[in-house]
Amino acid sequence: MSKTATIQTRIEPGIKNEVEKVLKTLGITTSEAIGIFFRRIIMEQGLPFPVKITNPETIMAIEEAIEGKNLSKVYNT
Repeated sequence: MSKTATIQTRIEPGIKNEVEKVLKTLGITTSEAIGIFFRRIIMEQGLPFPVKITNPETIMAIEEAIEGKNLSKVYNT
């Protein structure tokens, strides 16, 4: 038997129950699903689905940070 690592996480009970129902219909356990997810992260070298930032203010702040603009506010004392 290969060695395994333990992962503990907290999640809302309702989400956990819904996920377990879906996984049961697929015939896999939560542990197996997490293993699949982790392997896909390795294969993709990132999350196996797109992650988007939809907030325009956040996008602008990121762009300004990359350009070195507005990194700190000036306060008059």
